[in-house]
Amino acid sequence: MAALIDAIDVKRKSLFELENIPYSCLEAEVSSPTARGGQTLVRLKMRNLLTSAVFEKTFKANDKFKEPDLVLVPASYLYSDNDGSHFLDQESFETLTLDSGMMGTALDFLLEGAIIQLHKFNGNPIGLQLPIFVDLDVKYTEPGVRGDTSSGSVTKPATLETGMEIRVPLFIKEGEKVRVSTETREFQSRA
Repeated sequence: MAALIDAIDVKRKSLFELENIPYSCLEAEVSSPTARGGQTLVRLKMRNLLTSAVFEKTFKANDKFKEPDLVLVPASYLYSDNDGSHFLDQESFETLTLDSGMMGTALDFLLEGAIIQLHKFNGNPIGLQLPIFVDLDVKYTEPGVRGDTSSGSVTKPATLETGMEIRVPLFIKEGEKVRVSTETREFQSRA
């Protein structure tokens, strides 16, 4: 039997299951009663890991949640087509498919053969976790123009091998590898 978690023990980044749906806690706020005999309440801001919907809900402190059957498995990106994006599970060697809703904007960072972490809930893929930074080749960049230093840093547009466009410093040339943040979608450094 899965372990049970009290609502009062749910903290930020905790994972729990409610009505057979996995959730991630984004914020947790405990409200102690002001009157004698009042109940302690826990207000959770939570993300549905199947739909990515975010909402808030209040629970009693002693409400219980199941621990979700969530697993992270290493997988390599194979290709994308009309059916979705296909990955090879590096442990079981089975092909797993994520639809475009599960992928979000992750395709901007994926190249064939890239190793990522797939989320599986009850044995089925539900999403993926990208690394914090990815290294990509600059496919095309425009010549830089000196003189526009009002922002403090001089940049120029660049197109990466995945088709994503970012701004890079003037010294970056076509064919160079750059490190890009998957969270901010911004240039970090040369790779």
